[in-house]
Amino acid sequence: MAGFRQRVTALVDIAMVAHPSVTLIVDLSEGDGLVFDSHGRHERGTVVIGLLPGNLRATGRGLGECLQIRLEPVAAAAVLGASTELSGTMVSLEDVWGRDATQVEDRLRAAASWDERFTIATEILARRQAARPPVDPEVAHIWRRTLASRGRVRVDGLADEVGWSRKRLWSRFRSQLGITPKRAAQLVRFDHAAHLLSAGHAAASVATECGYVDQSHLHREVKAFTGLTPTAVAVAPWLAIDDVAWPVCSRQGRVGCHPGCP
Repeated sequence: MAGFRQRVTALVDIAMVAHPSVTLIVDLSEGDGLVFDSHGRHERGTVVIGLLPGNLRATGRGLGECLQIRLEPVAAAAVLGASTELSGTMVSLEDVWGRDATQVEDRLRAAASWDERFTIATEILARRQAARPPVDPEVAHIWRRTLASRGRVRVDGLADEVGWSRKRLWSRFRSQLGITPKRAAQLVRFDHAAHLLSAGHAAASVATECGYVDQSHLHREVKAFTGLTPTAVAVAPWLAIDDVAWPVCSRQGRVGCHPGCP
């Protein structure tokens, strides 16, 4: 989780880069708040952003706050209760949670601090996750193996690891996480490449390190996920804040919370 606060009255226009997690952005602003635009579709306020958002921008003007939560797809499948929200571009949280979405917003908006908001959000998500059946352990294992390998895995090999046929793996993974194993591997590999580009690495070396055939292959994949070129992705503000908003937790080896306001 990460909290963001716009302290000055100014235009916000940020390209949001695809990430191997389902993103929940709770708009806590007063007034107009944030507007999200992807392929001509617009959503205002609190949204769920799926694994494959395409060319997505967040815009707004004026003072405001939002709480962003990244959900591992395995957890998001239970929290959201439908794989369509995992892979789709974006959807209003109200469309997923109904009237509960407004109650969650009001409760978070009334909290006295970011730490209190983090605590409230954690409790809400844990309760919702516990109320629904988990995904198959085989699906969870394959997703986490894909993450650990940074997307450089053979799908057939993963099926063998869990004792499934390739056809069964494809069917169960897609029905529960809303994405095929191959597409998941491409997304994870892209995420690694995007962060290397953001860190200043040359596109040619990034292509080699991440397992792309060549630099043109990297260019096509980046364009497919974001609508941007590798050069544009390298300076995307959304990537620049990752190390600040989601520092790696040395105790758990996972992304942690940051109560600051970049």
